[in-house]
Amino acid sequence: MLGDQRPRTIVEPTCGTGTFLAAAIRRFPGARRALAFDVNAQYVAAARQCIAQIPCISQIPMRIDSEIRVGDFFRKDWRSVLSRCADPILIIGNPPWVNNATLGRLGSGNHPQKENRKGLSGIDALTGKSNFDVSEWMISRLLEAAADRRATLAMLCKMAVAHKVLVDAWKKGLPVEHCEIRRIDAAKHFGARVDACLLVCRIGRRPAASECFVFDDLSISRSTRTFGLRDGRLVADVSAYDRICHLMGSGFRWRSGVKHDCAAVFEFREDGSTLWNGLGDEVDLEPRYVFPLLKSSQVAGGDADVPRRKLLVPQQRVGQETRSLATRAPKTWRYLMRHADRLDRRASAVYRNQPRFSIFGVGPYTFCKWKVVVSGFYKSWRFVAVGPHENRPVLCDDTCYFLPCRSAAEARWRAALLNSERGREFFSAFVFNQSKRPLTAEILSLLDLETLAAELKIGPGRGSLSAGPLR
Repeated sequence: MLGDQRPRTIVEPTCGTGTFLAAAIRRFPGARRALAFDVNAQYVAAARQCIAQIPCISQIPMRIDSEIRVGDFFRKDWRSVLSRCADPILIIGNPPWVNNATLGRLGSGNHPQKENRKGLSGIDALTGKSNFDVSEWMISRLLEAAADRRATLAMLCKMAVAHKVLVDAWKKGLPVEHCEIRRIDAAKHFGARVDACLLVCRIGRRPAASECFVFDDLSISRSTRTFGLRDGRLVADVSAYDRICHLMGSGFRWRSGVKHDCAAVFEFREDGSTLWNGLGDEVDLEPRYVFPLLKSSQVAGGDADVPRRKLLVPQQRVGQETRSLATRAPKTWRYLMRHADRLDRRASAVYRNQPRFSIFGVGPYTFCKWKVVVSGFYKSWRFVAVGPHENRPVLCDDTCYFLPCRSAAEARWRAALLNSERGREFFSAFVFNQSKRPLTAEILSLLDLETLAAELKIGPGRGSLSAGPLR
């Protein structure tokens, strides 16, 4: 890892009170310069004192020129800073573990300028996909700044951040000769429930293979798996990918469940024939607008036979006008108007310039009688064939994905294929368990079920797979 490094310069861009910097100076007594910055003047003073208290090593006073200054990471030209440092350079740090939106809500002025860094469009640019961790932005900038130097970067960060940083570096062709991720028990060391790691990147003269070795601990010598880019795509396990890549194809289009962002109003529990909303109020609505609802926890827990919730669905498709509910469904309209203040306060930008009381994730596919449903939130996944309940199509929430089917036989057959050992191996090549949503519609759509069925020699039941799902 870092044991064989012989840095002449140690740089910490956000040094805090100096704990990391002091540890690096002790670990690498041959370094001749330590350069550190922090935006907080009190931290800078504490860091200076921390470095001043480092004892002698082997009775020989340490000969290191330390320079710790107040400096704003986001306004500093890091390429220029590093150009004045002697190689090899060791860049260390523990950047902020918050995202740009969080800093904005807190009113912090110390964050990167907002930008659509990933070129997203449409709904993705308006929702969480366009957000990013501040540490991701910072580490990527440091790698770019160090691209023409002999340097090693070692940063504490979330696993998901490390993945995004490396993909960005690989796609830009940065000269990362070697990289590895070493898992850290964040609960043990920091009292935090998060997938943490030490990201180590060695920068050299040319890019190496776009792969990263993953170690389950800071001290072990053998990696447990390797992830990287394959055919321009990030894969979680390159060995598994090499075994299953022939199963990739155009696939089918998986859909997200219904998104509404106000469960207290839109979701109900049923007591006999009475509906109760999340506010504890008895609800009376036109039955045609109420559907059985499966939550993600039910799907993942293998308890999807009987939906425990009901869902109000005021639209049959995205963008459909809702004002006519006042005459078509007066009880439903009065209910929505009674809770209009709460619904109008939904924060997501997807509701802007949409009809009042809009929801998302609805279309003809939503109301098909049979589906294969899976939760996207859990580290293990279970594909469930779901049919109608009380003669009504069953819907799922927006943390689930589903594949519309034409019959019960087709749904059960597809679920069996997806739950097969080979099907699970396919998805394991792409799934990063530490992601907020490990399984995504994009990953699900990579699998060609026809090819998988042919390989497993599992013929279709009634209903034609080749006909494809309902749109």
